[in-house]
Amino acid sequence: MAHVQQQWKTAMTLYAAIDLHSNNGALSVIDDHDHVVFERRLPNDQERVLQALAPYLATLKALAIESTYSWYWLVDVLLHAGAVVRLVNAAAIPRYAGLKHGNDETDARDLAHLLRTRPPTSPVSLG
Repeated sequence: MAHVQQQWKTAMTLYAAIDLHSNNGALSVIDDHDHVVFERRLPNDQERVLQALAPYLATLKALAIESTYSWYWLVDVLLHAGAVVRLVNAAAIPRYAGLKHGNDETDARDLAHLLRTRPPTSPVSLG
């Protein structure tokens, strides 16, 4: 598995998204062909989120987070880790409304796909 992860680090651009809720989030990491590289539900714990993302941060082009009421802590953690973060208002994206499946993992995967195919123009930055 480490050899496969090393191939991703050198050969592919990765995109990620987190469908964030009050006490957990579904993380999906996809490659530039929409293949799922990593997917897992994680507790809202900065150590666990960073540990899950650590193998992918070097080749992660950007990470989308659905802009719910609880995103502030996660954005701070990810920015300090060096990730390019994009907030997404899913309700304002008509195409996403048609993709929503009601499953957190597929919602995160769909957000990562939209990040790959139609990236927002402005990243979130440290103030």
